[in-house]
Amino acid sequence: MLPLLPFSGGAFLGFVLGANDAGNVFGTAVATRIVSFRTATILASIAIIVGAFLQGSHGMATLKSLTQSYSMTTLTVITMTAAFAVSVMTFLHLPVSASQAIIGSITGVGLATGTVNYYLLEKVIICWLATPVAAMVIACVVYFILSAAMRYIPMSILARDNFLWSSLIIVGVYGSYALGANNVANATGIFSGQFESVSDTHLALIGGGAIAAGVLTYSKRVMMMVGSGIMPLDAFTSLVAVLAMSITVHIFAMLGVPVSTSQGIIGAIIGVGIMQQSNSIHLRSLSTIVVGWIMTPVLALILSAAGFAIFVK
Repeated sequence: MLPLLPFSGGAFLGFVLGANDAGNVFGTAVATRIVSFRTATILASIAIIVGAFLQGSHGMATLKSLTQSYSMTTLTVITMTAAFAVSVMTFLHLPVSASQAIIGSITGVGLATGTVNYYLLEKVIICWLATPVAAMVIACVVYFILSAAMRYIPMSILARDNFLWSSLIIVGVYGSYALGANNVANATGIFSGQFESVSDTHLALIGGGAIAAGVLTYSKRVMMMVGSGIMPLDAFTSLVAVLAMSITVHIFAMLGVPVSTSQGIIGAIIGVGIMQQSNSIHLRSLSTIVVGWIMTPVLALILSAAGFAIFVK
């Protein structure tokens, strides 16, 4: 039997994670009207669950290493405060990092109990900082390769458009798979090893289902923010950005480090802007998003430490 109270916190976090992060994989395609919101959410939801089931265990091992044998009340405090932090940012229509939220909440409790794994925490933070940079570099490489291929492969305008539209859908599905594989640990990875009756496979399915529910019901506004709020994107630049983000997040998923798809897609879009020598990046929107990235782990840390002091200690 599942411990419903703490798992409700994990499910809530998965829900708001899906609502916030779906824009990072299909936002550009939806904003450019290449695919409908309904179709995007259905495809994303299926791919997220598959990715969580097949490769979500790597990130769960990392979350497990950051936690102790916490009580159900402590687990509930961690998941609920992380979910609340992401909910606030989602309400503000900001694409933020659920991984930063859950790590912030774990760190808040760890500081309160003196059990922070600083070595592993440092590794995770370095990967956070590396994510947008890696996505930016990969976007530059992908842009160069695809633009060269499009120049030298003869095709009509109609054939080119069909290729780009089909590729955007395929890449969106791949990005959703990578999202599930990497980010399911943020929703339910904290429960890994905490309960004998609950395996990592169960956790992957619960977390993947919760993320998919968030995608299906409450992701449209953030999708539009990511898709058109940073800089104008056409079908080609959308393809480059989403592919670069997907590759970046999938690499970190295989390394077992939950990272931010939000940071990945923003880094990729900046990489596209660099390759185009574009002056159309909306710096105000970008600065607002960066502030959200900073506020999310800090808010989660403060809330979890306070929650632990009130409800546990």
